[in-house]
Amino acid sequence: MMKKYLLVGLALALVACGEKTETAATGNASTATAEATSAAGGKVIDLVTTQDGSPLKIDVAMFDTPAAKEFLATGKNPYIGQEAAIAEGKKKFNLYSCVACHGGKGEGAVAPGLQGPNFKYAKNATNKGMFETIWHGTNGGMGAKGFGLMQANPPDGLKPDEVLKVQAWIRSNSTVTGNE
Repeated sequence: MMKKYLLVGLALALVACGEKTETAATGNASTATAEATSAAGGKVIDLVTTQDGSPLKIDVAMFDTPAAKEFLATGKNPYIGQEAAIAEGKKKFNLYSCVACHGGKGEGAVAPGLQGPNFKYAKNATNKGMFETIWHGTNGGMGAKGFGLMQANPPDGLKPDEVLKVQAWIRSNSTVTGNE
């Protein structure tokens, strides 16, 4: 009987972590890949999936805040250390049930810890890498959290600026800033 409850609990935790669905958010004409340029005409960072390293296509128009644009150009998260962004990121971390798998401060529970310095996916030591993992998910069970990927119709999920705020909260519980 105990095994039954354990399996049901594990299934609920996996559902809370989300399932990935493909949507229009991945294939727009203007995408954040090697070929794309920012609205200002500058080159953007190459974004790749955590699953297999293939190009991660995100409409550059979604990078619609100064912080998101800076991230797209540099891979650095300007929200690191900013209390208002950290507070908003904590709310999103809880709203999207990340706490169910990653623990109350990202220390790890059913899913890996997010604080570092040792990460299940070494790329998560950088904000670019962690952004890619949060946006498109993993092979290990975490579904995509990127807008339009988490739920297709109606589209739901985190927008780039929100991912950066979630990262700021995660990094506030760690000695790793991701901007090193």
